[in-house]
Amino acid sequence: MAGFFSGLRRLYLAIYNWVVFLGWVQVLYFAAKTLRESSPAAVYDAVEKPLQLAQSAAILEILHGLVGLVRSPVSATLPQIGSRLFVTWGILHSFPEVRSHWLVSSLVISWSLTEIIRYSFFGMKEAFGYTPSWLQWPRYSSFFVMYPTGISSEVGLIYTALPYIKNSDLYCLRMPNKLNYAFDYFYAALLVLAVYVPGSPHMYMYMMGQRKKALSKSRKSD
Repeated sequence: MAGFFSGLRRLYLAIYNWVVFLGWVQVLYFAAKTLRESSPAAVYDAVEKPLQLAQSAAILEILHGLVGLVRSPVSATLPQIGSRLFVTWGILHSFPEVRSHWLVSSLVISWSLTEIIRYSFFGMKEAFGYTPSWLQWPRYSSFFVMYPTGISSEVGLIYTALPYIKNSDLYCLRMPNKLNYAFDYFYAALLVLAVYVPGSPHMYMYMMGQRKKALSKSRKSD
């Protein structure tokens, strides 16, 4: 029975990883096609739906960690996925004024390249029980470039959206109200920006540790 559930788990994770992989391939394809044929200002409209679907699918990764389907710590997964969802839905979806910014292009390319590598790595691992060495190196090394460009794009877009957030009542709860509680989305966005200050170096160092551990195991197995 344990073997049956183990096989079912691997089948589910393989399907999940390859489906999301295809979603990010679609995002990258539309972004590259738009940049070649049009301009950075048109990238968001070209990738909006597949981007929202692919990034929202990452919510399942938090659930995978919570129920023990994967060994990834939720403490590392939650902040990264949470910040991306905030940018995807809380900034780009909610404030159209920032969608034409050139940072959307760098954001989409950084995210999609990172996730294409990551999901194909885990897709191979779950489907075939191994990952080729040519895929392992970019899986644990591409963050040297992709993480700084991705994080810079996220922070830049949140910062760019701040004036529009401040002049909008979207997601705000003003006093007086029945709950006797006020919420200002502008200050929430500022708080998210503040979290990036300690959070980004912490995540970078975490990925450095993961890289060292994974590549050292690879050398020993060779």
